[in-house]
Amino acid sequence: MNQSMGIIARKLGMTQYHDDNGTVHRVTAVEAGPCVVVAKRTLAKDGYTALQLGFGEIPERLVNLPTRGQFNKAGLESRRVLKELRVTEEEAAKHEVGDELTAEAVFNVGDVVDVTGTSKGHGFSGVMKKYHFAGAVSTHGSHEYKRHGGAIGQNMTPGRVFKGAKMAGQHGNRRVTQPNLKVVRIIPEENVVLLSGAIPGGKNGFVVVRGARKRKGAPA
Repeated sequence: MNQSMGIIARKLGMTQYHDDNGTVHRVTAVEAGPCVVVAKRTLAKDGYTALQLGFGEIPERLVNLPTRGQFNKAGLESRRVLKELRVTEEEAAKHEVGDELTAEAVFNVGDVVDVTGTSKGHGFSGVMKKYHFAGAVSTHGSHEYKRHGGAIGQNMTPGRVFKGAKMAGQHGNRRVTQPNLKVVRIIPEENVVLLSGAIPGGKNGFVVVRGARKRKGAPA
């Protein structure tokens, strides 16, 4: 596959897959496409090359006017997710507005991909949950300090708290990329792709699956 090319997908959940050799693979099933090309960005007009992809059905009444205008300009029905993927000039030249991309057309079994999505949000969490701190002792007179983080600074040099100190705060709900996952199986009639391992986010969350950027070949 072209490493710059990708597709929008919906996470279906995790399961197991037994290959022809009887090996059990722990996989995540995603509904990859079909995606429609809504717009193209060109080097001459926009300064970069990209494809704008739409995925998933949505009632027209739930689409805001600016987004609806983008789809009307392309002569397409509105889609639930709209994302722009940077691609090479050669890859952009292969596609036109209105073209449909499927998992079978983008991926092959054995490809190594990166999956980008939003991780599960856990709200405001303490240091034991967020960073796996051990906590304070629970004996010898300790009081109301069992799950605290301990000292965070110094009273003299440097006399301040270092930036990036691990403290309680928002946990999860951020953009995460899981690299180097292998495409184990493609079920084209259902637009389902089985990926080795886990991917960010919860069930029915939307992710972007594209060719691995930092490493070639199957993961170890």
